[in-house]
Amino acid sequence: MIHWAADYLRQRRIDSPRLTAELLLCQALAASRLDLYLNYQKPLEDAELQRFKALLLRRARREPLAYITGIKEFWSLELRVTPAVLIPRPETECLVEAALAAMDRQAPDGPLRILELGTGSGAVSIALAKERPQHFFAATDRSTAAIAQAADNARRHALAAHIGFVCADWFSAFAPGAQRFDLIVTNPPYVPSADLQQLEPEIFEHEPRLALDGAADGLTCVRHIVAHAPGYLTPGGRLLVEIGHDQENDVRALIEAGGQYGDTVFHKDLGGHARVVAATKK
Repeated sequence: MIHWAADYLRQRRIDSPRLTAELLLCQALAASRLDLYLNYQKPLEDAELQRFKALLLRRARREPLAYITGIKEFWSLELRVTPAVLIPRPETECLVEAALAAMDRQAPDGPLRILELGTGSGAVSIALAKERPQHFFAATDRSTAAIAQAADNARRHALAAHIGFVCADWFSAFAPGAQRFDLIVTNPPYVPSADLQQLEPEIFEHEPRLALDGAADGLTCVRHIVAHAPGYLTPGGRLLVEIGHDQENDVRALIEAGGQYGDTVFHKDLGGHARVVAATKK
């Protein structure tokens, strides 16, 4: 069945057909991949076969594997995901790495206050809290379903007491100047609206548009965050923003034009693209 399913998926140009077939069979059998190999000669019962074929059909229709299994690994953490949240990407681990480095450089006398904007599944805040539980974390998202999913993931990793989740649009839950953070991190929508239909069907047809669409030039949300973040940062506090692979020059010009930031550094992903910008409040 694994060989047949892999061929079926390969003919429909699905990525990693063999691995996908194994993971879907695991889902149908409520088993691990090790179980598959330990019971390689096991015949499938009719009910198991029907469940497996139903899952294969969903993937063949380009539904993301993470939505079918309900699970996505990020930063070696198993996270629950639904169509209400963006599926965490490997490149977003660059944002986590940059944030951890920034937290360590600040080396304060006491705990830092970290804010994540647009938390989605909670992946970034959960990864940061897992690595640096001594700090205080807050995370916002305008979607109630996303906040519920993020809070559930935090509970699953015993981090519910470390992260405060707030349903709010960007900074709207906080009073400027009254509540300040040492670090603000975000992976905002940055895909230009005209480019959305060019994305893979798994993305364009299934993932939440709210988490993808950056409006005409892809920078509407980035522009808003860059302009308003200084009102919520401590002096010398840092803003870290994930950006598109070709947006470095535009984002640099945007940050420099505002005159509110000093040092600006771009961190590259494994593909060599500038993926995260780190700007320090003057």
